Amino acid sequence: MPALTIARLAAAANVGVETVRFYQRKGLMPVPAAATAVRHYDDGDIQRLRFIRAAQRAGFSLKEIAELLELDAGGDRSRVQALTRTRLAAIDAEMAQLAEARAALSGLLDECTSGKDGPCPIIATFTGNCH
Repeated sequence: MPALTIARLAAAANVGVETVRFYQRKGLMPVPAAATAVRHYDDGDIQRLRFIRAAQRAGFSLKEIAELLELDAGGDRSRVQALTRTRLAAIDAEMAQLAEARAALSGLLDECTSGKDGPCPIIATFTGNCH
């Protein structure tokens, strides 16, 4: 593949140019040396950018992604596993909180639809006026 401009790199990874620049400022993406007025990127940069986006979708922080990128070069699987276990535990905790919120909202909705008189229990609960 021929060398890519930042715009083509961004398009190839389905992100905006400013996203690439943001990752460069954070040290996640390299800033290639400019042999001319235009900097050029390659397939490795596309893969790195896609990795960053996939790791973000999995919920890793930018700091964790930076560490994962460093670990990839060193092959430290045990640390990668530890980071992943920590992320999974955080996801499990978030899912438990969401399940509680869902159950509470479902109960409030049932109360609101079954009762016709007085204030809606959903509004009353959110405003702190429940009895």
